[in-house]
Amino acid sequence: MICVKVNNQRETEALAEKLASNLEPGDIIGLRGDLGAGKTTFTKALGAALGVKEDITSPTFTLLQEYEGNVPVYHFDVYRMNDPQEFNDLGAEEYFDGDGISVVEWADMVEAYLPDKRLQIEIRWLDSDQRKICFIPLGDFNELKLKGLVAS
Repeated sequence: MICVKVNNQRETEALAEKLASNLEPGDIIGLRGDLGAGKTTFTKALGAALGVKEDITSPTFTLLQEYEGNVPVYHFDVYRMNDPQEFNDLGAEEYFDGDGISVVEWADMVEAYLPDKRLQIEIRWLDSDQRKICFIPLGDFNELKLKGLVAS
């Protein structure tokens, strides 16, 4: 596990950009954190670094938004989901096995349906601007993909 303290939104975005450079098709990221902690901010920066030209937003009333970039980005936001089974019914597994990078906001709500091999990212409030962002490789997620997150 690697934890990094960020002091503002720009540092959060820079961290997402660094991670993006090490990701590859098939990687799955589960984001956890309170409402407003910065999950969507992180996802936007990650997507931009992966070549997504569209503005990434929270898919408020749909569980999934697909974006084209250097690789496809599959953005799941399950906050408004009534039953975790909806995630399974969506066919998320097919996206996980696909040729893109999957990002699941509120991953703790659908933990039972996520693959063991993934990167869990926990974003915690420290104060109004500062966050503690922890990167936790699960299963056999390649820890080398976290290289460079701490070094400036």
